[in-house]
Amino acid sequence: MDLNKLKAQLQTEVDTAFLYDSIAAIQTDTNLKRVLESLANIEKNHAHHMLLKVQELEPTTQMPLPSARAKLQLKLGKVFGYNTIISNLSNIEKQFAVNTIKNKLENGEKISGFEHNHLKIIEAVNQNQALNISGGFLSKFESRHKSVGGNALRAAVLGANDGLVSNMSLVMGVAGAAVSNSTILLTGSAGLLAGAISMALGEWLSVQSSKELYENQIALETEELEASPEEEKKELALLYQAKGMSVAEAQKLADKAFETPESAIETLITEELNINKEELEGSAWEAAITSFVLFALGAIIPLYPFIFLEGVTAIYLSIGSSVVGLFTIGSAITLFTGKSILFSGCRQVIFGLAAAAVTYGIGALIGVSIAG
Repeated sequence: MDLNKLKAQLQTEVDTAFLYDSIAAIQTDTNLKRVLESLANIEKNHAHHMLLKVQELEPTTQMPLPSARAKLQLKLGKVFGYNTIISNLSNIEKQFAVNTIKNKLENGEKISGFEHNHLKIIEAVNQNQALNISGGFLSKFESRHKSVGGNALRAAVLGANDGLVSNMSLVMGVAGAAVSNSTILLTGSAGLLAGAISMALGEWLSVQSSKELYENQIALETEELEASPEEEKKELALLYQAKGMSVAEAQKLADKAFETPESAIETLITEELNINKEELEGSAWEAAITSFVLFALGAIIPLYPFIFLEGVTAIYLSIGSSVVGLFTIGSAITLFTGKSILFSGCRQVIFGLAAAAVTYGIGALIGVSIAG
């Protein structure tokens, strides 16, 4: 195998062990702590074996330290919530499983069925209600961007990106029409407010509608439970069987869940309705305010130079500031994708500048047309 690929895999193993250890350190549940520490030790063993492979090609190679990316993820987790890390670990384990199966098929080896074990374990950990993934203030907020990966950090990155790209395109379009500084400021400010209000309203509707939908589903499930508890227990047992449990195991778990009405409805909410209780606790207003602020922070970047400067100088500074902002956002996205910071940052800059160039050109044409 290529030496660089082996080194990349070695670094991934080291980072994965570091993140498992870090998540384990904040757990109060003894079982979860033990499971995560065991996963970390397994990854450390994997890293040791991978190091031996690397040293066959490059004997001077030493065990690397956790990467700056892994350390940054941990720091951001303290602000945005550690579910970002759990999500990334799940993706890493999924890729490991795919690569293992692929290598076995290429070598003519038999698939054992254990290749997905780590993925199953981390997914089970993620579904455990005792898991502590809380971070700081921003970790409470949900987002319309949840489908992209599902957490506040992604919402922050994508919200700021929406504001930056849309307002940069708007400001460049107006600047291309060769209008006055005051007109550019007025238009950019209007774009900032309109976009931020639109994002905030959309976020409020998204969170509030989801809560109302979930609350209605829970109310219906509660009525069904009160009307026919035995039927609901049978359905739960069948659900467990569908997940691979034996009849006896499934019935035992269902009986345990139905020991009290409270535990029964909680289990049905999680298993049958697939509702995460944290989604019921989020505030629609908090989500709306956060969305407004994040969009505005991105939108102010291409606009602020026109407050102090005029003409070409302001345009150049606006473009330069936007390039820095776009590259930073592209770099932040690598926390989720695992791509190169340079590649992701440059790609974000290219797309953003392309959008700005198109609107600037259209603005210039309109300006010439009006002047003529």
